[in-house]
Amino acid sequence: MANAASFLTEMTRKMLEKVERAGLPPLHQQPVAQARLSYSMGVGAMEGERVEVARVDNFSIPGPAGSIPARLWAPSHDACLPVLLYLHGGGFVVGGIDTCEGMCRRIAEQSGAAVVAIDYRLAPEHPFPAGLDDAFAALQWLGTEGVSQGLDPSRIAVGGDSAGGTLSATLALMARDAGLTLALQVLFYPSVEPSATTESYKAFSKNLMLDENLMRWFESQARGQGFQSDWHREPMLAASHQGVAPAWIGLAECDPLADEGRKYAKVLQEAGVPVQLTVWPGVVHDFINMGRFIPEAYQAHTAVAQALKVAFGL
Repeated sequence: MANAASFLTEMTRKMLEKVERAGLPPLHQQPVAQARLSYSMGVGAMEGERVEVARVDNFSIPGPAGSIPARLWAPSHDACLPVLLYLHGGGFVVGGIDTCEGMCRRIAEQSGAAVVAIDYRLAPEHPFPAGLDDAFAALQWLGTEGVSQGLDPSRIAVGGDSAGGTLSATLALMARDAGLTLALQVLFYPSVEPSATTESYKAFSKNLMLDENLMRWFESQARGQGFQSDWHREPMLAASHQGVAPAWIGLAECDPLADEGRKYAKVLQEAGVPVQLTVWPGVVHDFINMGRFIPEAYQAHTAVAQALKVAFGL
């Protein structure tokens, strides 16, 4: 970590030292159920205080394998609110509505838009593309039935972090192909080409929040038996990126996925897609869930809220 540590902010370094002193086993060394609990508890300890919003509703969305749990946060009870469909991170294995709630509340409160998060199916019980199928079903439902929740079906964005960013990038491609118009795709450090080995992967895949062992564990759980990767898992590999929704891409400098995000931004720009790219210096993967210790987390939430206000015309 010596070389990587020289890039870290002081607050990030102190946070990593706290994690190391806690002496908890890495997620990839835990049974899946315990890893999920550990990740949830970790986010709860690091996300910081949750802001109050005017409206919080739990409901369900019909999915390809049954009902998909969903939660809505909105800054008002106004009708016809634009909406961000948010997909949590966690390597397709851990995470859920509760682990993205702190950020979703802040984005809703600051943007004036509603945010809906879902508990898409997770691997290994439900290998990829089960989670993607749920996400696309939720997106389609928002476009046809979202008005039942006071949402505007003509103003929808998708977004997510890490694995959720992957799902969001793929959803933007699927939405284009299905003739669904999205206002924005919000991608926090997405995994868009795991088959490639980048310089940021070489520099930051040891002893930080997201390391090589954890990434391999996530991928082996997510792929299941007989998985053949294509652009649905690696959206960088799509035949064309023309015509997808404008993108807001947020990256952590000290993240093995940083170069994938930079490359994806370039691919989108070359396809004529408007892209806003921000790289937060000296922070690590999953920093957006560490607001108690890393101030850049709240800066990132505000940046997304501002991008949504512009995209939705608020």
